[in-house]
Amino acid sequence: MKIAQINATCGIGSTGKICVSISQLLSQNGVDNYILYASGQSDYPFGIKYMCDWEIKAGALESRVLGNYGFDSSYATKKLVSILQSIDPDIVHLHNLHGHNCNLEILFTYLKNAQKKIYWTFHDCWAFTGHCSHFTMAKCEQWKSDCSYCPIPHEFSWFFDTSSKLFEKKKRLFQGLDLTIVTPSQWLADLVKQSYLKDYPVKVIYNGIDLSVFQPTPSNFREKHGIAADKKLLLGVAFGWGKRKGLDVFCDLAKRLDDNYQIVLVGTDNSVDQRLPLNVISIHRTENQRELAEIYTAADVFVNPTREDNFPTTNLESLACGTPVITFDTGGSPEAIDETCGSVVPCDDVDELEKEIRRVCTEKPYPCEACLERAKAFDMNARFEEYVKLYQFG
Repeated sequence: MKIAQINATCGIGSTGKICVSISQLLSQNGVDNYILYASGQSDYPFGIKYMCDWEIKAGALESRVLGNYGFDSSYATKKLVSILQSIDPDIVHLHNLHGHNCNLEILFTYLKNAQKKIYWTFHDCWAFTGHCSHFTMAKCEQWKSDCSYCPIPHEFSWFFDTSSKLFEKKKRLFQGLDLTIVTPSQWLADLVKQSYLKDYPVKVIYNGIDLSVFQPTPSNFREKHGIAADKKLLLGVAFGWGKRKGLDVFCDLAKRLDDNYQIVLVGTDNSVDQRLPLNVISIHRTENQRELAEIYTAADVFVNPTREDNFPTTNLESLACGTPVITFDTGGSPEAIDETCGSVVPCDDVDELEKEIRRVCTEKPYPCEACLERAKAFDMNARFEEYVKLYQFG
């Protein structure tokens, strides 16, 4: 058996790390496998880069001008197909294809003609919409029918609303594929069953994390940042802070909570700093995952006011470090926790969020041991072994 994964990245970002984890398990099982990727640089021995950075930029510009998101990058996709023809895999496993790294028509034409078995892990909703990866904040349900009259067309094209055209093109291309869809959350699986992909088999495989890295990790983080031992530390971790990730919610909480609480945000940058109240500690980046584990461990509660998400691994990382989670009832985010290790509050209900933060920090209803026990369900070795079994047995 020979397997080729296709993704925007290799070993970088959440999806790139997932690809490498799957690849490593395959190699341990003696399976010949490759990761074909477009963006960034990777020294992973089974990674093959098929695009240059300028090609991605050119594809993005083409998409913005012509409104052909997902059908740009023709030249690079022909190179991708050429590599696939050379490898001749038995299985092609797709991940993120909407980083201006793939022309769906060219790739799917090859996959159909070559009669390849396809697994596609949906990390968001893009595959069954005209062009958006999430639609919760836009309160749009057009994807269930035809994606006409997009409420946010200029996020994808400067000049045209091509959402309906792209929707119909995708719908046509999906016909006749030997495809199994994988989703990292039941929430996304339920959406797929309401889309034009409803007749394809769907399997839920939750994301996993490395429990040898994310575990209770003592440090001097509080002392280093002048946070007293009796102060309640509220932690937020995201990359690409904005309204979607709930930056405004943390700004609101910083005004509501007194000096007994300290908010720490990880993954910020200079532009985010300009929007933050002075009493929020901003950390642009961590040196490594161990340092991130130290911060999770130092926190009293991890707060995730995300408004659009599939299955955020930050929730899992926090639990694995023994820190309970409070999240908005959004997407698959609540699926990471149960009644032993965290709380779910209605999306955008900051009053209820504040109330729950105070309760969790005061009553401590979610002990460290319960969080650690829950995290065991998301051991990456067990979760990604499900992919190996899927390849072997379907």
